[in-house]
Amino acid sequence: MIAGKLLRSVSAPEAASGQDRVLFQGSARSLSMMKSIAVVLTLLLAAGCASLPEEYPRSASTAFPDYLDTSIGRHFEEAAEQHPGQSGFAIVRDGRNAFTARIAMVDLAEKSLDAQYYIWEADATGWILGERIIQAADRGVRVRLLIDDITLAGRDAGVAALDAHPNIEVRVFNPFANRDRRGIDFVIDLDRVNHRMHNKILVVDNALAIVGGRNIGNHYFGVATDANFRDLDIAAAGPVVREVSGVFDYFWNGDWAVPISALVDRPYTEKDLKTTRDTVRELILEENYPHPLDEDVDALHGELDSIRDQFIWAPGLMVWDDPANIEKGIVEGTMLMQLRRKLDSLQEELLIESAYFVMQDRAIETLRGLNERGVRVRVMTNSLASNDVVAAHAGHAKRREELLETGVELYEMRPDAGVIQKKVISGESNAALHTKALVFDRDSVFIGSFNLDPRSASINTEAGLYVESTELAGQVIDYMDEGVLPENSYRVLLDEDGELLWVTVIDGVEVQFHQEPETGFWDRFVSGFIQMLPVEHQL
Repeated sequence: MIAGKLLRSVSAPEAASGQDRVLFQGSARSLSMMKSIAVVLTLLLAAGCASLPEEYPRSASTAFPDYLDTSIGRHFEEAAEQHPGQSGFAIVRDGRNAFTARIAMVDLAEKSLDAQYYIWEADATGWILGERIIQAADRGVRVRLLIDDITLAGRDAGVAALDAHPNIEVRVFNPFANRDRRGIDFVIDLDRVNHRMHNKILVVDNALAIVGGRNIGNHYFGVATDANFRDLDIAAAGPVVREVSGVFDYFWNGDWAVPISALVDRPYTEKDLKTTRDTVRELILEENYPHPLDEDVDALHGELDSIRDQFIWAPGLMVWDDPANIEKGIVEGTMLMQLRRKLDSLQEELLIESAYFVMQDRAIETLRGLNERGVRVRVMTNSLASNDVVAAHAGHAKRREELLETGVELYEMRPDAGVIQKKVISGESNAALHTKALVFDRDSVFIGSFNLDPRSASINTEAGLYVESTELAGQVIDYMDEGVLPENSYRVLLDEDGELLWVTVIDGVEVQFHQEPETGFWDRFVSGFIQMLPVEHQL
C-alpha cells in the first residue's frame, strides 16, 4: 500500500489475487485469435447489451452507534479508557486462528455485524462462516454483507436467498450487467468492471474489527488440500474501529454497492432461505472442516480477558481508497498518498512482505533514492513456483534485475515453505504468499489488502490499518523474519556476471539455482511471453 504509489509501484490485478486473480489466469491459453473474436461476437449478438438497474429500493444505514451497550464493547472499553487517544491492536498470524477468530466474533455479535470482502469462496470455510452469520441474524443481529462481484458468478440465487433473511442485507460492489456472461462486460464495459473492491473487513458491534489480507476461503485459513497462503490480519479495538465502520458505511451507502435483490430476476423468500440453509448444512458435513472448530471457539471465548490484555495500545489510523477517486483516476487522497510522507521520512529501514511486487520506473527510482540515503530495503514476495498468478510474477520478473541493482534485498517464497507445511492438514499442500504488510524504521506498520503493484495503486480500492508502535512493529518483524529463513524462501542475487541467482538451503546444504527454481519450461515460457506484452500497468 504504502509503497505502490508511495513507491509509485505498480503490479498485478488483485481484481485477481491469490485466488484474487482468478479472472485473468486463463486468458493466454489456447484458442486462436480469430476463434476468440468469433466467440466474443457470438456472445455479444446472443446476449445483447444488458444494463444495470437504474432504480431500485435501497436505504442508507450506518454502524451501530451504541457499542458500549454490547458485551464486546464493554469488554474492551476499560482498556480503552486506560489509553486515551489510542486503539488496541493484535496481529493474527496463523490461518487456523484467523478463522477461529472470525467465527468467535460472529458468535459474540449482539447488535450488528458488517463484512466487506473481495472474495467469499463457496467452500468449507465460506459455508461455515455463512451459517454462523445466519445464526447471528436469527438472534436479532443486523447483518450487512458487501461482497465484490468478481467471484460471484453463478451464485446469485444463493446470495439472494441469504438476503431474504429479515436481518440480513447483501449488496454487491460494482456488479456485472451480464450476470451469466461476464466476459461480455470485460469487452464492452472494461473501464467500469476493471475497478474492483479489494478490501477485507469484518466488524462486530462497532467494537471489534479484523482487517488484513485474508479473503474468506479455505486457501486463506490453511485447510485447502492443493495450496495454502501465508497471510496476516490485524485485530483492532477502541476508537479506530469507528473509523473502520465509517469506511464500511461509505462503501455500503455508495452507488457502487447494489442490493442483490436488484440483480436477480425474482423476489427471494424465506422458503428460498430455508433451502439454502439445508444445502449449506449438507455441504459443511460433506467438506468436513479438519479442526475441532467448536472447541477452538470455546477456548477463544474463554480467553477473552487474556486476549484483551495482550492487545497493544497505540495510535492507529484506517487508511483506504475512495472508489470515486479511483474511478476518476485521482491520486491525491488515496491511501498511498496518505502514507507517502512516511516513506519520504524513512531514516533506516523499510521491510516489505507483499504477495505481488511490480515496480515501475518511479518506484525503481524511489528505491534507488532510499538506498542512496542509506535506508535498508528488504522485500519478500512470491517466486514463480509459489505465485498463483503467472502474469503477476511476469510483472515482477521484468524489472527484477533493476530492482536488485538499487540495493534491495530480495527474497522469494519457496513452494514448499516450511512455515506453511507445518501448519496445514495436508503435508502436500503448496505454499503461496498472500501477505500485504510493511514496517517503517521498526516503529510503525501497515497491514491490509494493498499489494505493491499497479492494480492496488490505481485500479482497485484497498483498505488497511497503519499503527505507530515499536512493540507491534517488533511482532510483525518476527513474522517477516520467519518468512525469509532459507527453509521458506530463496535469496535472489546477481552473480558476478550480472545474472540472476537463487540461493537457499535444502537438507542443511546451500543450493544455488541459475533459473526460476522448481519450475518447468512452460511456466518460464509463459512468464517470459507475458513480460513482452504492454500490460504492466494492469498487473
